[in-house]
Amino acid sequence: MEDPAQLKEEGNKYFQADDYENAINSYTKAMKLTKDKSLQAILYRNRAACFLKTESYGQAASDASRAIDINASDIKALYRRSQALERLGKLDQAFKDVQRCATIEPHNKNFQETLRRLGANIQEKLRIEFSTDARVSNMFDILLDGTSEKEKREKAANNLIVLGREEAGAERIFQNNGVKLLLQLIETKNAEMILAAVRTLSGMCTGHKARATAILHLLGIDKICMWMAVDNEEISMAVCNLLQVITDSLSGEGEKEQHGKEAALVLDTKKDLKMITVHLLDMLVSKKVSGQGRDQALNLLSKNIPRKDLKIHDNSRTIFVIDSGLKKILKVVGQVPELPNCLPLTENTRMITSILLNKLYDDLRCDPERDNFREICEEYIKSKVDPQDMDKTLHAIQTVSGIMQGPFDLGNKLLGMTGVMEMMVALCGSEREIDQLVAVEALIHASTKLSRATFIITNGVTLLKEVYKKTKNEKIKIRALVGLCKLGSAGGTDYGLRQFAEGSTEKLAKQCRKWLCNSSIDIRTRKWAVEGLAYLTLDADVKDDFVEDKPALQAMFELAKTSDKTILYSVASTLVNCTNSYDVKELVPELVQLAQFSKQHVPEEHPKDKKDFVLKRVKRLLKAGVISALACMVKADSAILTDQTKELLARVFLALCEDPKDRGTIVAQGGGKALIPLALEGTDVGKVKASHALAKIAAISNPDIAFPGERVYEVVRPLVSLLNTERDGLQNYEALLGLTNLSGRSDKLRLKIIREKALPDIENYMFENHDQLRQAATECMCNLVVNKEVQERFVADGNDRLKLVMLLCGEDDVKVQNAAAGALAMLTAAHKKLCHKMTQVTTQWLEILQRLCLHEKLEVQHRGLVVAYNLINADQELAKKLVESEMLEILTLVGKQADDSKKQHVINVARECLVKCMDYGLIKPFSQA
Repeated sequence: MEDPAQLKEEGNKYFQADDYENAINSYTKAMKLTKDKSLQAILYRNRAACFLKTESYGQAASDASRAIDINASDIKALYRRSQALERLGKLDQAFKDVQRCATIEPHNKNFQETLRRLGANIQEKLRIEFSTDARVSNMFDILLDGTSEKEKREKAANNLIVLGREEAGAERIFQNNGVKLLLQLIETKNAEMILAAVRTLSGMCTGHKARATAILHLLGIDKICMWMAVDNEEISMAVCNLLQVITDSLSGEGEKEQHGKEAALVLDTKKDLKMITVHLLDMLVSKKVSGQGRDQALNLLSKNIPRKDLKIHDNSRTIFVIDSGLKKILKVVGQVPELPNCLPLTENTRMITSILLNKLYDDLRCDPERDNFREICEEYIKSKVDPQDMDKTLHAIQTVSGIMQGPFDLGNKLLGMTGVMEMMVALCGSEREIDQLVAVEALIHASTKLSRATFIITNGVTLLKEVYKKTKNEKIKIRALVGLCKLGSAGGTDYGLRQFAEGSTEKLAKQCRKWLCNSSIDIRTRKWAVEGLAYLTLDADVKDDFVEDKPALQAMFELAKTSDKTILYSVASTLVNCTNSYDVKELVPELVQLAQFSKQHVPEEHPKDKKDFVLKRVKRLLKAGVISALACMVKADSAILTDQTKELLARVFLALCEDPKDRGTIVAQGGGKALIPLALEGTDVGKVKASHALAKIAAISNPDIAFPGERVYEVVRPLVSLLNTERDGLQNYEALLGLTNLSGRSDKLRLKIIREKALPDIENYMFENHDQLRQAATECMCNLVVNKEVQERFVADGNDRLKLVMLLCGEDDVKVQNAAAGALAMLTAAHKKLCHKMTQVTTQWLEILQRLCLHEKLEVQHRGLVVAYNLINADQELAKKLVESEMLEILTLVGKQADDSKKQHVINVARECLVKCMDYGLIKPFSQA
């Protein structure tokens, strides 16, 4: 059995080595094994120190309190609790603890200084609180006074929003009857006032469970949903954000450290969350709800109902929505905008609904759950099929079509239902154009997979050709053409597996481009032309022609920037095809020979899919303004911007960043900023691709321009994620270059890199056999050693960090040598202890230093001489060691050189070394040659 005292000592060692996680584990184990009160107090006190270091201030305060409960005059525990309380904003309590410390040790200057500082901070806080009350009251007076000037009201509204985002301000508004006054603002029916009030409420609810619950009940979910239902996109989105913030706070996501009474309240939020879900489902089928409101309700369900991580077992929210709301969702996805009784929709509504259906279906855990989902869909579709009522039948086919855009496997099963395919064929031959429109779209969605496409090709191509020839309606013509495009591209990028005759694919593409450029056709129909190109551009001839057609490219980019977000996936797919940024399976020559021998089909590469053609296409896309379109697409605040679409966009960005010469253009057009969200959210593959593109930009761009303001700090995490050994060497290398560039900018950035736990990985790459990786890691460390926290790691006992840097100074690679010598120069300048340590870590230290000081590269030589100066300056004994070696000869040789502007900085350092040795009396003055 482990000994608690031994575990405590082990924890202390971990703490001294800055390994706080393991220190916490050791102290926790020891606590469980001992009943000795005095040892328990020490363990709690020590663990509190760890929590302070890891910025877990709530836990630090709790542990320190337990130590104080055992020993009320434990001065270390009192001081640690005061530090934690100060960070938690509880200044008055922190002040009391330091006061007790100062009473126990009245001569401790640190306690006296902390008392003075906290006293001043408390006074300032009180002053702000009193002035905040007055400001809140004044703002509401201005806003609710219809006669006040417009400019004054706008300023007051903005100030109120800012105040609502601050903890103290939010609390003052809440305590001063603010929710009731904000309600009055909403009831003014003035759009600006409504927005100000809703955004203030969002700020007040953020990360505060108790206040969010109170505000939800004070406002009432009915009213919130009514506001979201209005036909005003800005108001609808603001209210959607308010509901999202309330949901996050109720479910404990994004919670701030809470203090005071609300932290002690145990709030049962499940009932409230269920109530919100029920109201959102009711909104879906209400005719009173605008298209914008319906989209926002769908977005909220999409974001909050399915599990965020499939490792979590509980999918009860999804089961509840399927049982009580799936039919309502199916009603929305089956809407036909051209029919008179259609619900109010936007161009995005049906796509968002398909995505919600897909997310719900993916969230199911077992076959019985999936069977239940399918049965509800089948029952719903059967209830809509009515040979006597064509509109109802149309709704049934539209529902199947919508499901195929979501959970495709389920849609395939529904296609197999008796009569569904027959109805689609019948609708294709109908006289009514709306029937043909719905049937053709359903056929397009049905032919998605290669295996399915060959099954549909026999009937589908004939049907679509018939529709294409017969119809005079451009809308139907385009859709029929897209169906043909889709069936024609079933062979993918395989040049040898073509469904259509040579040249017909280019003809189809030419027609798509023509429609795309025709601004007299409505957006919804032109969107289908892009859909067609998304399939046809798998053909290398088509993609090459497309990028040559600048008007067509720009027409597609303009469509990508419109409010119709259903186009995002098609545009992203087209761009992936044009840049060849899809995954290509490498063919093993032996297997190819085997396949040819056994007369099996071998995928062929088109000549225009070779690298030089791809590079030309990338240049043309950049010239046509692809970056501004991509930046606009990334900003889409909708469920339509799925993780799969984000991955496609990340692939395109990475292909565009390939040539370093293009990266300046990408940065200038906002590409750097657009990549950050793609690197933080999406599929694993998408995040890696976007992170790699970010690394390419960060490696050679000025970070202040590429990622202005606070955005630069968001770049660090994606770059650090590429240091993972699972990533390839190029990703590791470019991430290290990016981090080197960032770490040279400011100490705040260096601290961010350390906080993201990048140091161990960077140190590992300094051991790499690969020269470029070793060089990049060493250069990064050279920048990081400016930071005090990094320096302390080198100073700490029991590690080989300094030895590694010393040995790297002795490498043959000049760039590695230079970076390591730079790091050594900074470390020895910062800490005298490291000067002594340097002479102990390796017996070769003097030989390495001499090599540096005689180096043919002036930069390396300068750094070596600075190290020598730091040793001489640190201690007379160290100076004596150098003087007694050949080092004196080297210093004299360099110092006696005639002045030379090119290497004056090198000569000056050598002379300073000699002057210092003279000051010690180790050498006699010399006359300059």
